[in-house]
Amino acid sequence: MPDDAPTTRRPWRWTDDATLAVVFLTRIPLRLPPALPPDAHGRAMAWFPVVGALVGLAGGAVFALAQALGQPPMVAALLAVAATAWVTGALHEDGLADVADGFGGGWNRERKLEIMKDSRVGTYGALAVVLSVGLRAAALAELGQPDTILAALVTAGAASRGVMPVIVRAVPSARPDGVAASHGLPPRGRALVALVVGIGIAIATLGADAAVALPVAALGAAAVTRLAVRQIEGYTGDVLGAVQQTSETLILLSLVALR
Repeated sequence: MPDDAPTTRRPWRWTDDATLAVVFLTRIPLRLPPALPPDAHGRAMAWFPVVGALVGLAGGAVFALAQALGQPPMVAALLAVAATAWVTGALHEDGLADVADGFGGGWNRERKLEIMKDSRVGTYGALAVVLSVGLRAAALAELGQPDTILAALVTAGAASRGVMPVIVRAVPSARPDGVAASHGLPPRGRALVALVVGIGIAIATLGADAAVALPVAALGAAAVTRLAVRQIEGYTGDVLGAVQQTSETLILLSLVALR
């Protein structure tokens, strides 16, 4: 074939969307095609709740293994939370910390965004992460049984990420030149699919308890989003991380309250 012959790029497949979602939300080193379509990131968001369910599955497996090795519930719970953070590279915990530092330490919109962009973690951020990890671990330890833990973490992982594309569609970007904004908007249908899949996974794993856990998580996500709109006039990737952490924590706490 001559050197100047045109090359044919293979068509983008649904498996590429799923792979991109895994790469975006976790540290799993999957291989992507060399050239991404302009709308690739937006389309991949439909797979966010599925990836979240897999992250929860990893945490549930670690909890079961720790208990099988004779560890007490609180130790097993902390290891489970650590496992989910390791799989995701603490992506969402980092977002929560940045939001807490920015909203707590900034006196105007510009300063808040500047603090959120700083990679250093301040007092507000450290406290937010400690509370998030502590509350989730305490809730898991209280739930106790490995099968209950697995259902709770799969639900929390899926539902808390299923709402993220909806926020990206519904709320303006606070930083148009930021990483989150550069990924573009998910198609309306893809955002709806993510939401429905997240809800579906929750119902399949929790049954009737989902009728309480999901509305509580939705209220938490709405509260964080509304706060972000008031503080910085929109969302950022960090805000999405804070939404995820808040929703996941509230799902676990609501399941404890239902016991």
